[in-house]
This record gives sequence, C-alpha cells and structure tokens, in this order.
Amino acid sequence: MRKRVVRQLLGGFCASLLPLTVQAGPLYYGADLSFANQMADCGAVYRDSDGKIKGIYRIFKDHGANLVRVRIWTDGNETKYSTLKDVIRTIRSAKAEGMQVLLDFHYSDSWADAGKQPIPQDWADITDDAKLADTLYQYTTYILTTLGRQDLMPEMVQVGNEINPEMLQKERPRLANGEIATKPSINWTRDAMIINAGIRAVRDASRNFTIKPRVMLQIAQPENVEAWFAQAANVGVSDFDLIGVSYYGFQWSRYDITQTGESIRRLRSIYPGKDVMLVETAYPSGSDPEGVRSNLNAKALLPGYPASPEGQKRFLVDLTRAVLAAGGDGVNYWAPDLVPNQCATRSKGSTTALFDFDGKVLPGIDFMQARHDP
Repeated sequence: MRKRVVRQLLGGFCASLLPLTVQAGPLYYGADLSFANQMADCGAVYRDSDGKIKGIYRIFKDHGANLVRVRIWTDGNETKYSTLKDVIRTIRSAKAEGMQVLLDFHYSDSWADAGKQPIPQDWADITDDAKLADTLYQYTTYILTTLGRQDLMPEMVQVGNEINPEMLQKERPRLANGEIATKPSINWTRDAMIINAGIRAVRDASRNFTIKPRVMLQIAQPENVEAWFAQAANVGVSDFDLIGVSYYGFQWSRYDITQTGESIRRLRSIYPGKDVMLVETAYPSGSDPEGVRSNLNAKALLPGYPASPEGQKRFLVDLTRAVLAAGGDGVNYWAPDLVPNQCATRSKGSTTALFDFDGKVLPGIDFMQARHDP
C-alpha cells in the first residue's frame, strides 16, 4: 500500500514533531456551513476575492474545500434550521458542488457541546438506559435511511457533538449565575451503550446504500482528547473511524499550535487504524471587545497572531501545516459564513467569519491551500 511521509514543516515552531509515516489517504479541507441556509434566507451576500457575488458553496469549493459539515438537531428544535429538511437542503448544495458531507448529530433539540449535552425533550421521560440507547439508534437509522433514499447519504457521520461530558443528560439544578450546581462524572457504562448504539446505527443504516459513512467521535480541545478516548476504549467504544478534535486556542484551549500538533501525533500513534481531523477551529480577523459581532468573543489572542485578516490567515495556515505534519487528515473551519444580514437573529456578522462585514472573502480562507512537504 502506498504511504505518505509527513515531515517537519515549520522549523522551530513544530520542531518536536518527528517525521511520521502514515497510510496514504485523502486530506480534507472544509467548513461547517450549518448557518448557510439561514444566511441565504436572510439576504446575506458573499463576494469572492475579485469582488464578484457568488454562492457560499461555490466560494469554498473554488478556494479548495472538499468537505462541508452540517449539524442536525432533534424534533424539539424550535427553529426551522438544523432540521432534517434544512440538512437535506445543505447536503444537496454541497454535493452539487462535488463536495463530501460530514453530518453532525447533536442528539439534542438545540446546542450540545463540551459544556452540556441536554437530552431531547421527547426522550426525557425514558428512564431505562437500554431503551434510551435504542431510541437513539432508531432515530439515527431513520435520518440516515431517509437521506440515503434521496441519494444524500453523507460520507462521514458524527455520533454526538463535542461529547466530552456524558451524552443525553437530564436537567440538573443550576446556580443563580446559570452554571450547573454539580457537574456529574461520566457513567461510562451508560455512555458507552449510547455511543455504541449510534455507531451501530450508522453501520446498519448504510448497509444497503453505496456510500458507507465513516464514523467520527468528537472531543473539544486537544488537551482533553487522549484521556477521553483512553477511557472510552476501556469500556468497549472502538468501532469508529475518525477522531474529531475542536481547537479554539484563543478562547478555551490551553494548548498552542505546537502542542496541538503533538497531541494529534500521539493519537495517530496510539490509534494507528484511526484518522484524526481538526473538525472545528476559528480565529478572529478583527478586535471586538464587547462581543457584539462575535459568537466567539476572543478573551486572549495567541502570541504572534493579531486579530487582523493577516493574523487570522497566519494562524490558520500554521495550524493546518502543524495538523498535517502530525499525520492529521484535515482542518474544518467553524461558522465561517456569519455575515451581516437582514434578519433579527445573528444579524451583526462575526469577527471569526472568513468574510468581512461587507461579505467579501478574507485571505484566511486560503488555509485550504496549505499542504505538507512531499
């Protein structure tokens, strides 16, 4: 089998990354475009580098994207976005441009992430863990079968979004500031049952379709990933294909780019049959001390990467090269498409978008042109 040797890239910046031989495979460059349909409905306009108006999917494809990520929420979702109908619209748009799709199951009526994993309202009364796992299995199977019958089966599927905490959590008491009063430890027997039910659903649902989605499990912030997967392996969570990592170095992670690359390299060594993707990242292109124009208010910028279009691009290029040098198989940007629009919600745009407040693409989008040395 042909192999690729990923070499040191950034001089002293990634000097601790020794050459790593990994199985040859595709590299993925992409974006989470879960807001794209909402932006289109709200009249958002995107301009490419030449100033010409283009569709968001075409712009990303033209700049090197081969993957689109999209989230799906469960039926208690009170918006018309991140629904099955909305996801169908996104997948059709992505596949029309020849891009692959990563479907991100949140298994929640709204946001599920590293800080919370709220159970869907319709599932909240289920007290038997085996029945709850089966409910998740049936739901996942239904969604994927529905997509498959329309020739919209995604190439990758996430079983949960940033599943650092235990999945499908019941409501817990909160303090006056809104924080959860006591943060529970993970019941790994229960959590493994739920996760494995989701993985099994992906395998079973795609059995009669040409596309067999690869399964990703995602953990937020690289410093948390190795410990989580070690614990998961101990309880029998193993039938996945990709390790997904979120990295927000300017806000939530304690790691710099070098440390992030080192973590990915260790993961590739510990789990040689698994690929590792940086599935979420972002960086501000401008300062926004009050957070008016940012869904990710930068608390501390990384040294050497100012909040500017050039700083954003430098961060993304250096990060991408570090990921590839470590044997990672790609980088996916989160919410690059949030620009000013006509709707009341999310109308201000975002400093972490890959477009300016006039909708013109920023140079950071070309992180997707970054490659490793041959």
